Amino acid sequence: MHLTRHSDYTMRLLIYLAVQPDATPTIQEIADHYRISRNHLMKVANRAVQAGYVEGMRGRAGGLRLARPLKQINIGQVLRATENWDLVECFDTESNHCAISGGCGLQPILRRALEAYLATLDRYSLADVVARRPLLIQLLDLKTA
Repeated sequence: MHLTRHSDYTMRLLIYLAVQPDATPTIQEIADHYRISRNHLMKVANRAVQAGYVEGMRGRAGGLRLARPLKQINIGQVLRATENWDLVECFDTESNHCAISGGCGLQPILRRALEAYLATLDRYSLADVVARRPLLIQLLDLKTA
């Protein structure tokens, strides 16, 4: 399984904000630290704001910050919101044109595997992801107060 770039960048954005709870970095600052596209990160940040994970502050001192406590940002929920979980064509009932749909046993097996995968992710929060905060700060070359 491979997460999309959108999910990857969403998690990176949340991690960055989590390790600096008192800061309000800009999208440009975050993009620079990760060496990723500012434009792509802008789209990711907008969706994270819409989903209620991130707050955007406008103005001269504007930037981004987490909208919820770390323990209230569930990894399974975040990835459900950012990924398309149609692992095979027959998962999408509207565009399913598979000739063996309904007779094949692959779909229920993949659904059970996906449920187990997501159930594992549901056990973790952003707090778990940033448990090694000092190392993350060092790896991101961030200044601490």
